[in-house]
Amino acid sequence: MKDRRYPIGPFVTQDTYSADELANLIIIIENSPATYRQLVENLSPDDLVKTYREGSWTVQQLVHHVADIQLLHFLRMKKALTEPDYENVTLINMNGWVDTADSLEAPIADSLLMFESITRRYVWLAKSLTEDQLAITYYHTVRQRSFTQAQALAMSAWHVQHHLAHIKLALEIL
Repeated sequence: MKDRRYPIGPFVTQDTYSADELANLIIIIENSPATYRQLVENLSPDDLVKTYREGSWTVQQLVHHVADIQLLHFLRMKKALTEPDYENVTLINMNGWVDTADSLEAPIADSLLMFESITRRYVWLAKSLTEDQLAITYYHTVRQRSFTQAQALAMSAWHVQHHLAHIKLALEIL
C-alpha cells in the first residue's frame, strides 16, 4: 500500500447519486457500528494503543473519533434541514478531540454504544429525506466546496470505511 493515510483512497464525490447508490451508502453507514463492534470489542489494552502508521491515532482514538464524527454528521444534517441560514458546515478540531481525556482513556465500549445509537437516528433520518432535502447544501470551509446532503452521506459512508481500514492496518488484518 502506497499511502497508509488513505487505505481505501481519498474521498471522491459524485455530482449526483441514484436512489440505489444512496440506498447502498445508507446500508454502509447502517452496518458500520456492528462491523466496528465485531472487530474491536474484545481487543486487549495492547491492541488499543496500536497505530496504523508512525504518528497516527491509536485504535482507541479511532473508535472514539468515528463515534464523534457520526454525531457531527448527524448534527450537520439536522442543522441543514432545519436552519435555512445554515450555510457553513459545523467544524471541530479533530486532533484536539482525539487528545481529550475521554478519547485517550474512556472505554471504547462507551463509543461503540454511542456509535450504534447515533447511527440508528442518522440512518432513520437519511432514509426519510426527500429529493429536495437531499439537494440542500452547505459549504465546507476546510474542503472549500459545497456539499449536498446526498454527497454528505457519501462522505459519511467513506469515513466509516476509511477508519475501519486504518484499524485493520493497525491490527495487521489488512
